[in-house]
Amino acid sequence: MQTSKIPATIVTGFLGSGKTTLLRHILDNANGRRIAVIVNEFGELGIDGEILKGCGIGCDDEGNEREGALYELANGCMCCTVQEEFFPVMKLLAERRDQIDAVLIETSGLALPKPLVQAFQWPEIANVFTVDAVVTVVDTPAAASGQFAANPAAVDELRRADPNLDHESPLHELFEDQLSAADLVVLNKTDLVDAAALAQVQALVRAEIPASVKVVQSEQGRLPLDVLLGLSKAAEATIDQRVSHHDHDEDHDHDEFDAHVIDLPAVDRDRLLAALQRLVAEHAILRVKGFAEIPGKPMRWLLQGVGRRFDHHF
Repeated sequence: MQTSKIPATIVTGFLGSGKTTLLRHILDNANGRRIAVIVNEFGELGIDGEILKGCGIGCDDEGNEREGALYELANGCMCCTVQEEFFPVMKLLAERRDQIDAVLIETSGLALPKPLVQAFQWPEIANVFTVDAVVTVVDTPAAASGQFAANPAAVDELRRADPNLDHESPLHELFEDQLSAADLVVLNKTDLVDAAALAQVQALVRAEIPASVKVVQSEQGRLPLDVLLGLSKAAEATIDQRVSHHDHDEDHDHDEFDAHVIDLPAVDRDRLLAALQRLVAEHAILRVKGFAEIPGKPMRWLLQGVGRRFDHHF
C-alpha cells in the first residue's frame, strides 16, 4: 500500500494561455506514470476532456473509454464549487491511491487558485495528497499587448479600447491572483513575440511574484517534465501567506460571458476558418474551441482560437 502523499499539480492561467496543451504534453511524456486528470471547464461540451483523451487519458490500451482517469467538472468554476464537486472527486481518488502516481488539475480560465489550494488543508485530502506545485501559464503575446496591466490608467485605457473589458471587471486582478499563487510560472507562446515584448512580460510577471518563484519560457507548453513535476512545494502549507485581491471575499464574481455550442455537419475547413475569423473581427469573442468533421478526412479537425489567433490540426 502506498504510504507517501500523492503529488497534485494545479495548472492555472487565463483563457487560452495553453493549459490544456501543457497537460497534453505532460501526458504524452508520462513514461509510465499513472496520472489522474481533473479538468474544469464551462459549457455543455467537454472539449478539453476530448483533447486529453486524444493522448490516451481516460482510455484503455485499445482506445476505449474507461472509468477513473479523467474527471470533468463542468458545473461551475472549481474554486467556487470546491465542496460540491472537487471534494467528492478527490475522495474517489483517495480510495484509488494505490493506482495513482500523480494528479493533474486544470482550472478554468476564470478560477482563483488560492481556494483550491486551501482545500488541500482539509484532513480528508491532506492525509492523502499534497500540492506539488501551482503552475501558472501566461499567454505571453496577450500579456505583451497589455491586456492585464496593473496600472489603473492603462487599465482604463484598455477598458475603453477593448469591448471585452467594457464593464467593471477585474481581469487584471485575476491575472495577478493567478501569479501570486504560483510556484512556477510558464511564459507560453514565446515564439510569437520579439525580445522586447518578452522582456516586458518578464518584468510584469516578476513584479507580482517572489524572487524564489521560477519563471520559464515555452512554445506550446513543451518543457522537460522534471521542470513541471516533482517540485515538492507543498503549496497548501504556505498558500495562506500569499496575498490575493479576493482574500476577504466569501466568493468572487466572474466577468459576464455567454457560451454557445454550435453543432455543424461536415464542413470545408477553409470556409469554417474564414467564417470564424470574420466573427471574431466583428464581435467580442474571447475563445473558440471545438472539433469539426472535414469531408474526406478520417480524423476530426481540432480548432482553438484566442481573440484573433487560431491554431488547428488533425
